[in-house]
Amino acid sequence: MMNPASEILFTPRTLNLKGQLIDLRTPAVMGILNITPDSFYGGSRVEGTDAVVQKAGEMLAQGATFLDVGGYSSRPGAAHISAEDERARVVPAIEAVQKAFPEALISVDTFRAEVARAAVEAGACMVNDISGGALDEAMFGTIASLQIPYVLMHMRGTPQTMTSLTQYGNLLPEMFAYFQQKIFRLRQLGVKDIILDPGFGFAKTPDQNYQLLRNWNYFNPLGLPVLAGLSRKSMIYKKLQISVEDALNGTTVLNTIALMKGAAILRVHDVKEATEAVKLFVLYRGF
Repeated sequence: MMNPASEILFTPRTLNLKGQLIDLRTPAVMGILNITPDSFYGGSRVEGTDAVVQKAGEMLAQGATFLDVGGYSSRPGAAHISAEDERARVVPAIEAVQKAFPEALISVDTFRAEVARAAVEAGACMVNDISGGALDEAMFGTIASLQIPYVLMHMRGTPQTMTSLTQYGNLLPEMFAYFQQKIFRLRQLGVKDIILDPGFGFAKTPDQNYQLLRNWNYFNPLGLPVLAGLSRKSMIYKKLQISVEDALNGTTVLNTIALMKGAAILRVHDVKEATEAVKLFVLYRGF
């Protein structure tokens, strides 16, 4: 296992979104907009375009750099829905947010290439794929043709099966190899901007999640920005024996640890608190 010389790797990182360069030397916050009735945290669910626009405006006002719009619940055991239903949820939401906030940088949370393309046509400028291309073989080619940033997450199986797929010979090397192979394929296709996501809670036990957080810098040699998706997850509320509704304080603690380790993006349900954590971290860091 690697023994990093420092907690934080200060490497300039930029993403090109709609011709705008986003500098990730200052960590960014991604607000979660779930256009689903069954996401694991009720506070993240929004229904109807008016409610979506209102929530998006609140998140942008609180300091979100990105808005991540999803129409397929990825909580363990969530119901499977068709691509048509997913597209019908996310496209109107993205169009409404784009109309109300033309400068908003919208990500679409989907593992389906056809939904990704429809979302980008509606105004999204980033794709967040929980499956890392494994659930749709057309995804990597679609990202290459769209030439947009891509969040490459680690997961095994599907949201319906992932909780039974947590046995690893050696978690960190296996994840490193997973990322390395997929990055190589994306680079071959000409994809320029890739963000890694360790996939906390996806085919991982709570203890494995903490192993990942402790060893965040293990993935530094891949030379890519890393997104932290820790918000209100079971690794917080199960360990503290509290409800998901009471997991905000724990989320802030783990987000702060992730920032100290070098996280470039915090993906969160609670933008205000995450933005404050980033501001204080930047003051602590000194630049």
